[in-house]
Amino acid sequence: MAASAGPVLSREEVDRALARLGAERDAVESALLSLQDHPGLRLLDGAGLTGRTLERWSVVGQGLPLLWALFDRYSEALASARAVRARKAKPGGPELAELSELLTGDAVTVPGGAPDGPQRLGAPARLVERVSLEELMERMNSWYATVLEVVSAADAVWTALPARIDLLIAELRRVQTLAASLGVRSGTHPLGDDLEALDADLEGLRTEVRADPLALWRPARVPAQRGTVPDGGASALPSGVVDTERFDRAGRALDGVRQELENLLRLRDDAEERLQGVGDLLQRADATLAEARRARGEVLAKIAATEVPAVPGPASALRERIVLALDLRQNGQWYRLAPLLDALEDAAAKELARARQSLTEVTQPLAVRAELRGRLDAYKAMAARLRVSEDPVVLERYEKARWLLWSAPCDLRAAAGAVARFQQALRPAPGEPGAGAAEPDGTGYGGTGYGGAGPSAAGYGGAVQDRIERDGIGRGGAAAGGEPADGQAVDGRVQGG
Repeated sequence: MAASAGPVLSREEVDRALARLGAERDAVESALLSLQDHPGLRLLDGAGLTGRTLERWSVVGQGLPLLWALFDRYSEALASARAVRARKAKPGGPELAELSELLTGDAVTVPGGAPDGPQRLGAPARLVERVSLEELMERMNSWYATVLEVVSAADAVWTALPARIDLLIAELRRVQTLAASLGVRSGTHPLGDDLEALDADLEGLRTEVRADPLALWRPARVPAQRGTVPDGGASALPSGVVDTERFDRAGRALDGVRQELENLLRLRDDAEERLQGVGDLLQRADATLAEARRARGEVLAKIAATEVPAVPGPASALRERIVLALDLRQNGQWYRLAPLLDALEDAAAKELARARQSLTEVTQPLAVRAELRGRLDAYKAMAARLRVSEDPVVLERYEKARWLLWSAPCDLRAAAGAVARFQQALRPAPGEPGAGAAEPDGTGYGGTGYGGAGPSAAGYGGAVQDRIERDGIGRGGAAAGGEPADGQAVDGRVQGG
């Protein structure tokens, strides 16, 4: 054997090197046995791989047989060194030189041309190589890290996704059953199309997970490519995450579809009650319109020369839509009934509001007359308190106002003027005794009125006049505050209410 090119080790250095190399050999054997039993390795060996996983495993899959071959060479070289050391208890110079060559020199023959390292372009292929034990250990560590990275990444994907995908597919089947019970099917409703697309996406994802798990692995660094050896020791573990974006997106989409279907399910349970509510609103609207029509006739009979708005008829188009909603409910087309029922509830509420507004507009003249009558009674009570109710002017103006307010038809403009003049008759002339005298509540005659029941009489007269002019009440009648025009018919009968 040729002499060692390096320094000759001492006996103590030889013993320490043998102990260290023996411990490393035992560690490598334990790691290889664990790798051989790795569940990811068994799955890779038995799976029909495609895509990125097939490409990677076609190279890395050679690593485990090569590792065992290199381990055997390592074990043989270490056994040879131990045999030389065992010849003598105190080895001499020749034995130490031989041990130094075995332990530190290129004394191990390994197969050449294996894909465990880069080949130089144009370099001749070598059948065998001679390397040191240290280089051989580095080569085993590199191959072990490469194989473990792929095996662990595939196992991480297979552990994380298939069971979750199966559970999501089972939930998809339950949602599809619910959709069928609600009449939601592919081609007839967008939710049915969404469910069909989710089904195809999840089936494709499950197939991809089984055949190409590395397509769903996001490493923290670029993995080793063909012909390169990554750095790392025998204990190196892959770093990265499983890409669950497609799975998470499908889960969110399924949750959205399920929520919409559950809304349709609640609609199916509440449809009868909601349709009944729409019918009740329309009945109330019809009753209000009927009351408005009756009130309009009363206004035309009791209020003179008043422009009373016409009362609209019932909403026949809305009733046709209710009939359509009943048909949809009968046929179980809940996805079509949902927007129609929402629109019907809104339209029925607006119809009732329209009827109430019509009733308010029609009865406005009667409200003004009732307000004038109330004011007249309040001013009569004030006259009694002031002890002027028997005054001829006060009495005459009161009778005039009462005659106008309780006659049919009533001229509201003339009545408002008469009430205002009656209120003015209650005020003492300036300089007369009692002018500006305080009421019992501390206000003057022109204050809050009798008993503090409202605005001052003068203010009231202006407010009512403005209201009459704004609403067009009593147009064409007698002038405000004047007598009925010549030839105007006044029956003089006292009307009730």
